[in-house]
Amino acid sequence: MSLDALSRGFRDQYLSYDEITAQLRAWADAYPDLAHLQSLGQTPEGRELWLLTVGRDRDRTRPSAWVDGNMHASELAGSSVALSIAEDLLRLHTGEVPHDLPEATAEVLADSLVFVMPRISPDGAEAVLTTGRYVRSVPRDERPNQPVRWIAEDIDGDGMAYVMRIEDPTGEFVESKAFPGLLVLREPGDRGPFYKVWPEGRIEGFDGHHVPDPNFLGDNYPDLNRNYPFDWRGDHDQAGAGDHAGSEPETRAVVDFARQHPEIFAWLNLHTFGGVHIRPCGDKPDTKMNPSDLALYRYLGERAETLTRYPMVSGFEEFTYTPDTPIRGDLSEWAYNERGCVAWVCEIWDLFAQLGMERPKRFVDYYTNLTRDDMVRLAEWDRDVNDSRVVRPWKRVTHPQLGEVEVGGIDPRIGCWNPPPHLLGEVCTGLSQLWLETTALSPRIEVSSETASVGDLTRVTLTVRNTGYLPTSGLDSAEKLAHVEPLRVEIVDGKPATEADRRREIGHLQGWGRGRGSGAGALYFLRSAGSVSTRTVELLVDGPVTLRVGSCRVGWTSITV
Repeated sequence: MSLDALSRGFRDQYLSYDEITAQLRAWADAYPDLAHLQSLGQTPEGRELWLLTVGRDRDRTRPSAWVDGNMHASELAGSSVALSIAEDLLRLHTGEVPHDLPEATAEVLADSLVFVMPRISPDGAEAVLTTGRYVRSVPRDERPNQPVRWIAEDIDGDGMAYVMRIEDPTGEFVESKAFPGLLVLREPGDRGPFYKVWPEGRIEGFDGHHVPDPNFLGDNYPDLNRNYPFDWRGDHDQAGAGDHAGSEPETRAVVDFARQHPEIFAWLNLHTFGGVHIRPCGDKPDTKMNPSDLALYRYLGERAETLTRYPMVSGFEEFTYTPDTPIRGDLSEWAYNERGCVAWVCEIWDLFAQLGMERPKRFVDYYTNLTRDDMVRLAEWDRDVNDSRVVRPWKRVTHPQLGEVEVGGIDPRIGCWNPPPHLLGEVCTGLSQLWLETTALSPRIEVSSETASVGDLTRVTLTVRNTGYLPTSGLDSAEKLAHVEPLRVEIVDGKPATEADRRREIGHLQGWGRGRGSGAGALYFLRSAGSVSTRTVELLVDGPVTLRVGSCRVGWTSITV
């Protein structure tokens, strides 16, 4: 059956857990030699944490890439992009080169493995899809110390939980005169009615008088993207951190798999929204970043902006919510710092560009700089382009605790948090091509041999080359990590002349890539590096031998001489 016939439509709609499961199983059943489906564990609600491995000969270790999506429950577009990457790889393996990729790129991809986890938080995504309630990551909260708080629930009986407004002379919001029904921040000189805006739901522990502040983690804790074991800090320092690093089953599943696969050299963590790629470092400025890593990310940033129209920015310099205060325990920084991966976050969906907003000095300030005019433009765009999915009519109901309220107002799922379905395919195409190109930068080990007689012995001369773009460490900064071991030559069958010839370490080999801004290739001093991508090793052996060359980082190449 063709890939088109197998598609569940993820490029133009947002799939439920059952639909994603059906899509993954359809590929695994139709292409058992190319697509392997496994569960990394189960969620508390019993859903499988699916991982699809795409590529031939999956048991052969070689440099591999990872992509995941939908760790934050409402950020559904990440699942569609991840599935699109998987489908495009299957197309390539079945004879159709996607995106008109160059032949050399397609050849590398044909020998690659890519791990695809389309939905890290299936419980959270299902809650968002079916109830409309806000969930940061997971729809649970097992903290023993629960203060008075908001619990998201359906109040008006329509099965969904959006927001509520209630008239209050101290309210911070007022209805827009330019767009009826749209609430905007109150300003001096405005005339009422004024409104308080709260989650649609009830107040747990309500005393009948005092309404608690809503909190984005109030009834859904923790934030999975603060639960990874790099620079983890407790909740007193980092909201949403969890009980300890890796405390959540979704987080542990990802961490445990990655630790078993040191060959993963590239990692794409898909989020929404904003239209931006967020690269390392997240904890220090570029002036303190490894220069070779920075040059690589400059190159990737160029390709990213060309293919997706999203800029690539430093996490520390442009995406700390409080300047100079790093985000702790997030996945992409763990993948970069602890796993040595070429890793970054993509915040899918360039809503700010859709509204024609001018980019601020720090990209993250887009989220807090929306003016009244911006809000009206968003509402008009929603009406004209998005079938009025975001700005919804208000409905008057009686709240069991607060009396007369109105529910409805805002449904940000499609249009704010995620692109409209008719724009989803374009988003998937650009990001898929970018990730396929990135995967093809992998180190590639080639080995050749020559022999000569030396009396009763044989001299074996091995030439080991890295013909890939990246070094065998993946990143220059990754060489310090224990699992990023240097290459070695080992005799696995046969007799060496001396025990010293049984195992030889040959170190890491550079790739041919130099990124951007490294100074390489300047016309005024056009020079290559020396033999940094090649090593020659001589061994004396007594009779035929089988050798292997490689490491756990890049896999092994075996030859018999």
